Amino acid sequence: MSDGLPNHAAGWRDFLEQCRGAAEDASPILSSGHLTRINGLVMEASGLKLPLGSSCRITPIGGTPVEAEVVGFAGEKLFLMPSEDVYGLSPGARVTAYETRTPLPKIGRPRLQRRRIIDRAKLMPVGDALLGRIVDAAGRPLDQHGPLHTDTLRPLQSRPINPMSRAPITQTLDVGVRAINALLTVGRGQRMGLFAGSGVGKSVLLGMMARYTEAEVIVVGLIGERGREVKEFIEQILGEEGLRRAVVVAAPADVSPLMRLQGAAYATSIAEYFRDQGRQVLLIMDSLTRYAMAQREIALAVGEPPVTRGYPPSVFARLPQLVERAGNGPEGGGSITAFYTVLAEGDDQQDPIADSARAILDGHIVLSRTLADAGHYPAIDIEQSISRAMVNLIDDGHLDAIRRFKQLYSRYQRSRDLISVGAYVAGSDPLLDQAIAQYPLFERFLQQNLSEQSASADSVGGLRQLFGLAA
Repeated sequence: MSDGLPNHAAGWRDFLEQCRGAAEDASPILSSGHLTRINGLVMEASGLKLPLGSSCRITPIGGTPVEAEVVGFAGEKLFLMPSEDVYGLSPGARVTAYETRTPLPKIGRPRLQRRRIIDRAKLMPVGDALLGRIVDAAGRPLDQHGPLHTDTLRPLQSRPINPMSRAPITQTLDVGVRAINALLTVGRGQRMGLFAGSGVGKSVLLGMMARYTEAEVIVVGLIGERGREVKEFIEQILGEEGLRRAVVVAAPADVSPLMRLQGAAYATSIAEYFRDQGRQVLLIMDSLTRYAMAQREIALAVGEPPVTRGYPPSVFARLPQLVERAGNGPEGGGSITAFYTVLAEGDDQQDPIADSARAILDGHIVLSRTLADAGHYPAIDIEQSISRAMVNLIDDGHLDAIRRFKQLYSRYQRSRDLISVGAYVAGSDPLLDQAIAQYPLFERFLQQNLSEQSASADSVGGLRQLFGLAA
């Protein structure tokens, strides 16, 4: 007897369990459709129904398959966006969906294991094996150091974190840059924007933070930038020391807009993995504007109407979805401190992407072309920059020193023209007299060489010494 059943009944039960497991492990016949149209960046397919975000493969007769993703549909038609070149595709090419499987824990008898089919969202490799590596938006190595040896996979998209479960921003993060540490203090889990036009030194500033930060892991997403800059950033700016604890995801401007979007999501997924491991992560995304432009290309191609300077509504919906994935995890866990560069077209700080990013980030650092042209590096415009979490991170003495610095610095800048032409008479304004006397010290304090590291304690101490305060 076994469980109150005859032996032959127990045998039938085992047989039925095995049949059920085999049925669940069986690969169903995937439905397929065919390619009907290619119009610019978008392909149309009919004959199959797939949800948004599904991955599929287009196989021409006698050709190499092309990967694509479902970005929209209308009736029985699917709109697909390719992730690579579409040369060689012809009408009627077969379109099939990827099937993703994942194992479930063992149930019942130990020798039986059930499997289930999950949604067709892309799973990307993550883990410690990525440290020191450069990969593309599909997780393929670009550094010629061999394949990635990791079995850990994570979906590109993650569920939003309950805002009530996030740990508050209470600890500072040393980024190694004196002007930021002292005057724009950044906290662990804060999301900052780096607003700059082209050619004012934003990549150099990012490289300094990546090399000198106290964060345990650095994730760099190079999205939509020039391909030449990828190698230059890694070799000349990030350096061997910074790369040792970093993961670089490169999706340059010559890849499809779909891969540029995927590159940003992949970099964020890698950062989320390390945060969930309890580590302090610095996420650098260059740039958020190129991410928005990639989404604009896709949205316009599928027929979404433009609303603000050619940007359709979906762009402004996707920006916070990406940014909100960064930040602190639950209490006692890891954090993602993120810096997103925002390219201000024509140095216009009211650009729609810059304006939208400013509203959803926890502060912004503005780089000035005027300062850069004068050889002032890093070209941080202290007057226009702000860290919204700073007040909760510093003591009253530090805050008072920042206020005095900004007051004197701003007073000098407003009267700069009068001073330069000799129209100001000394003694007319005691506060301006003090600003004139200390301005050379302020300039030296704000400037920093690429090879120079300024720890947080040294930065704050130097600020206090400017006003004769105890360090």
